[in-house]
Amino acid sequence: MKIGIIEAGTPPARLAGAYPSYGRMVERLIGDAAEVTTFPVAEGRLPTSPDDFDAFFVTGSAAGIYDDLPWIAPLKDFLRGVEGRAKLVGLCFGHQVMAAAFGGTVEESPKGWGIGLHTYDVFERADWMDEADRVSVPAIHQDQVIVPPAGARILGGNAFTPYGILSYPERRAISFQVHPEFETDYATALIAGHRPAVPHDEAFRTAALASLEGTSDAPRIGGWIRRFLHSR
Repeated sequence: MKIGIIEAGTPPARLAGAYPSYGRMVERLIGDAAEVTTFPVAEGRLPTSPDDFDAFFVTGSAAGIYDDLPWIAPLKDFLRGVEGRAKLVGLCFGHQVMAAAFGGTVEESPKGWGIGLHTYDVFERADWMDEADRVSVPAIHQDQVIVPPAGARILGGNAFTPYGILSYPERRAISFQVHPEFETDYATALIAGHRPAVPHDEAFRTAALASLEGTSDAPRIGGWIRRFLHSR
């Protein structure tokens, strides 16, 4: 299987030496069976043709889909151009940019930041999922999908993030607001040092860090994604 990873962001400089790139984190999530090519989209690199790949991932990013950055509009155009020619998987920013590209609405949520281990209820079970009724996975985001695109199936979420897991059957696409590619040590280090950008009191941050001591279902989500990639 040939997979293109559209790398929309990188770990902050303070962590870059100790942790892998976001593209490499996705590689770990999907396993070694795939032939992977990474495209740093912020450097203006995108695949020339969707037909050269079986699937594409869009990673997380510190950017917002509404930011005035020269690579965001071409990325949306590319995602629309895939249109079922290859499978799509979006993670955090990827979840948001896919929703925006397909006609949904993404905004900086007035609810504030969602950080820590977030638990989503499963509302609808797709054939690539298992019997889990809920999953807990690291999250760090303020932007959210506010209105999902037409044709999207809402597979999971919670009161803070109602549209946390989306599926687009006609587009052969799925996306997650959480970060199944983040291992617990990276999520902890990221949140612990994120003070300038997360304007909450220290009790909020302490609770978020404590939540990460719980069991992460990131490996389970990885299994879902692998089954999706190999499904018809």
